[in-house]
Amino acid sequence: MQSSMLQKELSQLIHGENVIMQPSVPVLVQESLSRNEGQLTATGALSVSTGEFTGRSPLDKYIVKDDETKDTVDWGAINQPISPDDFGRLYEKVVSYLQKKSETYVFKGFAGADKEYQLPIQVMTEYAWHNLFAQQLFITPTKEEFSNHEAQFTVLYAPGCKADPVVDGTRSETFIVTSFTQRVVLIGGTEYAGEMKKAIFSCMNYLLPKQNVFPMHCSANIGEEGDVALFFGLSGTGKTTLSADPQRRLIGDDEHGWSSHGIFNIEGGCYAKCIGLTEVKEPQIYRAIQFGAVLENVVLNQDGEPDYDNNTKTDNTRAAYSLQAIDRAVLPSVASQPTTIVFLTADAFGVLPPIAKLTKEQAMYHFLSGYTSKLAGTERGITSPQATFSACFGAPFLPRSPLHYAEQLGAKLDAEEVQVFLVNTGWTGGPYGVGDRMPLLQTRLMIHAALSGELDALDTIQEPVFGLHIPQGIPGVEENRLHPRKTWNDPAEYDEKAAQLVAQFRANFEKFRGVAATIEKAGGPIA
Repeated sequence: MQSSMLQKELSQLIHGENVIMQPSVPVLVQESLSRNEGQLTATGALSVSTGEFTGRSPLDKYIVKDDETKDTVDWGAINQPISPDDFGRLYEKVVSYLQKKSETYVFKGFAGADKEYQLPIQVMTEYAWHNLFAQQLFITPTKEEFSNHEAQFTVLYAPGCKADPVVDGTRSETFIVTSFTQRVVLIGGTEYAGEMKKAIFSCMNYLLPKQNVFPMHCSANIGEEGDVALFFGLSGTGKTTLSADPQRRLIGDDEHGWSSHGIFNIEGGCYAKCIGLTEVKEPQIYRAIQFGAVLENVVLNQDGEPDYDNNTKTDNTRAAYSLQAIDRAVLPSVASQPTTIVFLTADAFGVLPPIAKLTKEQAMYHFLSGYTSKLAGTERGITSPQATFSACFGAPFLPRSPLHYAEQLGAKLDAEEVQVFLVNTGWTGGPYGVGDRMPLLQTRLMIHAALSGELDALDTIQEPVFGLHIPQGIPGVEENRLHPRKTWNDPAEYDEKAAQLVAQFRANFEKFRGVAATIEKAGGPIA
């Protein structure tokens, strides 16, 4: 299919008679309720179920392999290729399906708060609540911006449209297919709205490096003195929780770009995990779940109150809400150059220290490693903690090679005065099942000390496992807690577990053979 033909057909679809164009939040809530897509909670948020899929489907994600992408995409298990012909068949199937619906919903907006790097997007959805989700997560245009809006990327989201693997070249009936040549994302066979969010993030991870912008899977906030902090981390490490700090202003909770001007949020909203959510622990997130917000797979009690402790549907319960719902959020969400970077890991083995200062080489090593751990019960077949490595703390969303993004980080660390810390929000005193989870209040104390510069004046001790530099004498933090080995009842058991974890780090890093020897050796002094 030629690009001009596709664009003409796409324009006809977007402006079809069945389209409700740029509906307001109240209209989308009413549409969702009248179509029985969800129900209102006691706080006014829309509660929905995502059906069979309560998380992303990474095995069903594809990129069209063509002249644009054949030499630029890091092909493999994460970035699976699909042919232009297969894309064309799926495109026609999705278009035909959406044209036959009595109503479809179109949102026009942006990805990227910095106007110099902003990507105009449009999202067509079969469900009203999916369009509401898009309005919460992406950047809504002003009236003037809307009147001049020309989409450069389109998402067509049709959960009821299913692929035929025999005909369409897919693994299953579910598909998330991106064509960088046609500037179109097709999503079908799944109701999980996070696929939209991450599809556009993946697009930005491909497009921004062309503009010399470093795209990052991180949250960001800013202090009263204008100091900017970035928090990298995989799901469950505390990225959203720790960036939503009452003492600082939130820039964004998940996706950012780092340009020569500074940083900017790619999104206009937040998508927070809310299992175990309480107002005491996470007041900003708790209070943001009001009218217009979307709650996914959260069980409600008879009074319509969300039961955030109930994981009957999934542990991956989520809340989508606009940045405007966060008290003192930075709007527009742009800021100056960062001064502190925090790599978050939830180490279920109880080996890593709760905070450590990293050299540039160690920062590059841990960025490429992207370590955290999966816990027993989070996935079928996992009966004990498992080390998990996701390059650049976001491998599923990186179309290009991880080494490409690591080079961008290295260039930023050379150009800017940035301190980098590794923070373990996982276990202390032993592994999962023996030790305890690091208290959130203690983690906040350590991070506040890092952000304020308080740690600069403290001596550090280099621990012998990974060669990490541990600050000494952090106010309010018990000294022994800073040294994991001292918190274990049996130091010999700690040594054994630490050696096992180091071995897993080294085995994972084998795929990055060829990086500078100083980076490879930064994983630790143990031979």
